[in-house]
Amino acid sequence: MGRDVYESPFCTRYASKEMQHIFSPDMKFKTWRKLWVALARAEHNLGLPVSEEQVKELEAHVDTINYEVAEQREKLVRHDVMSHVYAYGEQCPNAKGIIHLGATSCYVGDNTDVIIMREALYVVKRKLVNVIAKLAKFANQYKDMPCLAYTHLQPAQLTTVGKRATLWMNELLMDLEELEFRIKNLKLLGSKGTTGTQASFVELFDGDTDKIKALEQSIAEEMGFSGVVPVSGQTYSRKVDYNIVSTLSAIAQSAMKFSNDLRILQNFKEMEEPFETNQIGSSAMPYKRNPMRSERITSLARYVMIDALNPAFTAGTQWFERTLDDSANKRIAVAEAFLGIDAILNILLNITDGLVVYPKVIHQRVMKELPFMATENIMMEAVKKGGDRQELHEKLRQHSIAAGKVVKEQGGENDLIERVCADPSFNLSYDEIHAILKPINFVGRSVEQVTEFLQECVQPVLDANKDVLGENAELTV
Repeated sequence: MGRDVYESPFCTRYASKEMQHIFSPDMKFKTWRKLWVALARAEHNLGLPVSEEQVKELEAHVDTINYEVAEQREKLVRHDVMSHVYAYGEQCPNAKGIIHLGATSCYVGDNTDVIIMREALYVVKRKLVNVIAKLAKFANQYKDMPCLAYTHLQPAQLTTVGKRATLWMNELLMDLEELEFRIKNLKLLGSKGTTGTQASFVELFDGDTDKIKALEQSIAEEMGFSGVVPVSGQTYSRKVDYNIVSTLSAIAQSAMKFSNDLRILQNFKEMEEPFETNQIGSSAMPYKRNPMRSERITSLARYVMIDALNPAFTAGTQWFERTLDDSANKRIAVAEAFLGIDAILNILLNITDGLVVYPKVIHQRVMKELPFMATENIMMEAVKKGGDRQELHEKLRQHSIAAGKVVKEQGGENDLIERVCADPSFNLSYDEIHAILKPINFVGRSVEQVTEFLQECVQPVLDANKDVLGENAELTV
């Protein structure tokens, strides 16, 4: 393709070659042929006039598609499935008369869509597990590093860097559970016929219901599925597409949460995404280190989340046993949802493999806020030395307001501790107060929570998927 026509950024900038291949024409049409082989084999085994030689002839040409013949034929008949039936028959003259026997277009079209989505889900799962693994390593490394926590984006009680990472992981684990459910429960359409009644197969098998059911089971097993949908019109329910794309949307939501948090932390200079030696942050400001990767996640996540509306509307507008207003939308929306989430996971793999933490900045920011958070501890220590709790509470309130004005109105440092030390009501020395101001004493059960979460929730997942661990991703641009 030349530079004078549109090309999708998913293919040139974002999605992996692996995911692009899954949604490629080659994958699609080879799967069509595998389904025609499975149909012919089942019909042969169940006694229809389909010979073993014909099945073998079809098998021999699954991967050698004569695309030129199919494309020329489609220009004439304007029907993609019948064009490929014709092209397949050109290569398999002995089997020409039994290709697609009893089937309708959705036999190859819909079953192929299910097979392709399953393959794409496997890739998504593998990459998602590796992102979780990298975050688990990060969480364990920084489980006891106190940092500011935020509610309403305002400093709140302390947490730890590792504990915050568990929040990101927890949502990804929820996504993984949903993803595994979708994979486990995905079923082929089977061979349901033009309106889902299997009338053509009733004719072929002289009304033998057992053979019709055996035909579907044989095809399902050959294509690696436990079974087929119990009932359908001509197509499988388009809610299948909606459920799968919604699962991808959920992953995008989790990724966006992570990327937005990281963008804010990079603004605070506490953490940042990897920044390569020769990377340029701004065309005008050479000093800038923009969070390009995180911004790209946010941008792509927005696309995937909105894209979930497409299969929702499609599912809701299928008239009776089928209508064709799904086709053009479906082939774009489902594919691009997978390409989008693949791109997001590639960036997540890249970021989580090289997260940068600045402990001194984190500690400095903690210590600027900690005196306010430690007022109750300071008050209790002063009470132990004979102070009046109610009087001390009021004095701390006044000192806190005064110290806050110094910070906000004068741009000065938080001098609350100096004010308390200078107030004889507290009877506390500078060293005594600073002994209270140990950040690790203000993180609650954060450290234990990280350890428990990693052991009880994350490690079983990593153990179950140990054969796919160790994946990294390089960004295209």
